[in-house]
Amino acid sequence: MFQLKENGTTVRTELVAGLTTFLTMVYIIIVNPSILKSAGVPPEQVFMATIIATVIATLWMALVANYPIAVAPGMGLNAFFTYSVVLASKGEIHYMTAFASVFVAGIIFIILSLTPLRAKLISAIPNNLKLAITAGIGLFIAFLGLKMSHIVVADAENIIKLGDLTSPGVILTIVGLTITAILMVRNIPGAIFVGMVITAIIALITGQLEITKVTALPHLPEGILMWNPIEAFSEVIEHSLYGVVFSFILVTLFDTTGTMVGVARQAGLMKGDELPRARKALLGDSIGTTVGAMFGTSPTSAYVESSAGVAAGGRTGLTTLTVAILFAAASFFSPLVSSISTVSAITSPVLIIVGTLMIASVRHIDWSNFDEALPAFLIMLVMPLTSSISTGIAFGFIAYPILKIAKGQAGKVHPLLYLFAVLFVIQLVFIKH
Repeated sequence: MFQLKENGTTVRTELVAGLTTFLTMVYIIIVNPSILKSAGVPPEQVFMATIIATVIATLWMALVANYPIAVAPGMGLNAFFTYSVVLASKGEIHYMTAFASVFVAGIIFIILSLTPLRAKLISAIPNNLKLAITAGIGLFIAFLGLKMSHIVVADAENIIKLGDLTSPGVILTIVGLTITAILMVRNIPGAIFVGMVITAIIALITGQLEITKVTALPHLPEGILMWNPIEAFSEVIEHSLYGVVFSFILVTLFDTTGTMVGVARQAGLMKGDELPRARKALLGDSIGTTVGAMFGTSPTSAYVESSAGVAAGGRTGLTTLTVAILFAAASFFSPLVSSISTVSAITSPVLIIVGTLMIASVRHIDWSNFDEALPAFLIMLVMPLTSSISTGIAFGFIAYPILKIAKGQAGKVHPLLYLFAVLFVIQLVFIKH
């Protein structure tokens, strides 16, 4: 089924690779509830929704696409859901409405993945803008980690400044960040997860973490949240969440496609520049996003942490089958995860570390041409300053065609980009946000 011999691997190698990938990305079951709870979503609901979406999407990658690439709720998208959509509305948008936009994005994403439109959309966006989106999200979530831990705080005039470095929470965050960074430098497998465990132990010893229960039978406190497409589309239209849906689609589109190609190339699975079974693989995150919204989590994306499993020898879907089984087993630890996710000092270092990894994409941006550099810079700058991924994308997508026209290169801009620019202008100027 997994064609182990053809891919030059063994059952043992695949199992070890699956365990390696699991350890590098299992932090999401702790971080995701800690972020989405700020939007009002019950942490237990997010915990189970995260596992359900991860298991279903990753099983698809294992059994249908036969790729060693795991899928789970994406970092950055969870922060966008909470801070840019729900909290930024000041009570006007309930988290159920936000899940409706994720559900709609998932349905559209499935349609795009079943047609050539997904490939056309990817090719229409300039590479520098794609890279800037990834880097901007990295800055956004790293800044969020600093704010959540109170390493930086806002004063009465909303000016960001250094927080109280002597407070227990800040000290624990700095210690946790230092420990995790050292583990990363030493190339310890599952460094982020191990760093969280060590930080949690320190929090427990210092009285900042209290654990009353460790295991419980898996359950969904609020059941299925979203299932009716008509109702979901109505919610999006009523609250004019077109830009939100577009941002979810755009970010997931580039993130997943880039990750899949990168990991597949590392594993030697590419056929020239083509990704075999690409359509089957790309459906994985589309289905995960749709299912995740139904149960209560933000959009899913292919995880670059899968590269750790590939480095350990993973070449087939048996690696991701192992990941899915381990995530399913983790569903019995909801009380433990709920306790840990309440201590921001444990989860904040993860945001800063992941942000560091994502900002690395700036090295590939063409900074020598101002018409390429400024739009990319605007995306990266506006995202963290406005706490909005969609606003950052809007500024970059509007500036890019304007500068190309000014340079006399209007014909080099894809027609879709002009359409996006017009839509973003309408969103920023005429639609309440």
